[in-house]
Amino acid sequence: MLGEASLCQTASMSRDRARLPWPFQHGAFPDGFGVVVQRTVADGTEPARAVVHDAQGVWMVSDEVNDPNGEDAAIVMCMHCLVELDPSIRPLAHDAARNVAWRDERGDPWSFQDHVYPDD
Repeated sequence: MLGEASLCQTASMSRDRARLPWPFQHGAFPDGFGVVVQRTVADGTEPARAVVHDAQGVWMVSDEVNDPNGEDAAIVMCMHCLVELDPSIRPLAHDAARNVAWRDERGDPWSFQDHVYPDD
């Protein structure tokens, strides 16, 4: 589990790289690529249960249990750091265009569906 001080050191750089053109070169997340992630996933308290790649090119990772909109509930971190915590996210670099990949628990296979925001 990551401690507060161990959270990705490239997060500030990642903010500038959160909307790179997709598909990514070589089907892999670029170095320093930023993702919006719930703190509970970043610190290992909960597994990543949903990975969203929206139509604007933003990537978000949720635990699907806690409210991601609460104060300090989400951070920007480097996707490579997140993949170190959960290598099953790596293939989503080329599988998740404008989709949400979801699963019930860590280790379950990813399922895919079209992503739309509730207001759309």
